[in-house]
Formats: sequence, structure tokens, C-alpha cells
Amino acid sequence: MKKMIWLAGIILLGWPVAAQETAEAVTQASTDTVSAAVAAQDPAERNKMLYSLGFLLGDNLKRQLVLDNEDDYKALSQGMRDSLLNKPSQTVLDEYKPQIIEKYKQDAQIISQKRAEEQKEYLENFSKEKGVKVLDNGAMIKLSKKGKGRTAKADSKVTVHYEGRLIDGTKFDSSYDRQEPFTTKLTDVIPCWTKAMQQMRPSAKATVVCPADTAYGNRPVGIIPPNSALVFTVEMISIDD
Repeated sequence: MKKMIWLAGIILLGWPVAAQETAEAVTQASTDTVSAAVAAQDPAERNKMLYSLGFLLGDNLKRQLVLDNEDDYKALSQGMRDSLLNKPSQTVLDEYKPQIIEKYKQDAQIISQKRAEEQKEYLENFSKEKGVKVLDNGAMIKLSKKGKGRTAKADSKVTVHYEGRLIDGTKFDSSYDRQEPFTTKLTDVIPCWTKAMQQMRPSAKATVVCPADTAYGNRPVGIIPPNSALVFTVEMISIDD
């Protein structure tokens, strides 16, 4: 099987790379320096940072659990609050661990089925848009700018700018954000890219839609859930054999 891109960060490592670099920088700083920086932080900014952390934790939880109503949210948040404040649990935790495990299993199936239905609908609708070309492996491409010159070959090296999103609009990587184009051989990327990049000429721009089996399949990659279709906007900068 062809090697997959963990996207120049996520096509080889975007947000996780930035987080890793930040963690490494903090590790290299002295404890005194870090402590002084935290102590000097404006209280309002600290609250915003902690709110953001809480929001991200909640976002992660909702990708794994089905929470149906306000009572669900209240019970979950109360348990988290009691734990964070070192209060005693209001339940005998060991008694509920089997139910917790079962909920994760059941919810994973529900979420997976819902995602499959949403992606099927998205892929069907995109395939019907004017100008969309469905490639032989199921990947789809819609050129917004044709470009000039020759197209890439299956083993060409290409330099591109790109942005990757899930079908719900969640951005998981962007060379634009890094302000640095991405260079790769087409033998080293996900199958969707290998095929789609061969449809593009220098200066071409396109939307590329990758069904899950042409991307990462059933493997979770960073914030990309398993069995996810991916949507890329791509600008071809150059092609080099």
C-alpha cells in the first residue's frame, strides 16, 4: 500500500505539529521562567484560555458520546466539576464503569452510522455539481482554474498550497496557515491525492474530495475521525519529475 501523508503535518502534521513544537518550547524553558509567565498572565486572558480549553475538551467529548438533552449535559458537567474541585464522587464509580464502557461502544456505533450517512449524502451531492470529475478510484476533483503547462505523472514531485477540511467544515490542516507551500512526491501521498494531482497543471486551482477509502480509511489521524471523507482546496504551484 502506498504511504499516507500525515498531511505536511496532518498531510505530514498541521495543528498537532504546532502543539508539539509549543510543548517542546515550554519544556526547554526554565521552570522559573514558565512560572513567572503564568503568574503575570492577565486574569481575563487566563479565563479565556481556560474557557477555550474547556470548549476543546467538550468538542472532543461530543465526537465520542451521544448527549441527548440538557440533563445529560448537567450531569456530565457536574461530575467533571466535582472531580476538578476534589469533591467526593456522588456515585460508587466502580459500579458504573461497565455502563460507561457500554455507552462508549454504543455511541461509537451511532456516531459512525450518522457520519456514514452524512458523508454518503455529501459525496453524492458533490458528484452532481457542474464540472466535477469522478476519478477511477472514486476521488473527485472540480477545477476552478485550469492552469497551464503539463499535468503531473503518478511519480512526479509537486509543490502545492492546500487547505484540508472535514465535510462539516472543520479545518484540520493548511499550508496557507503555515505560510509555506508543501512539496511531495505523488507516490508518498494518500491515493486520492495521487490521482487528483495528475489532473492539475501549474497555477491550477481545484476542490478535491476524497472518500474515506482513498484517504485514511478506518484509521483516526489527529482530529480526523475514522472513515472520514476529506475536502481539500488545492493550488498547484509547480510540477517536477
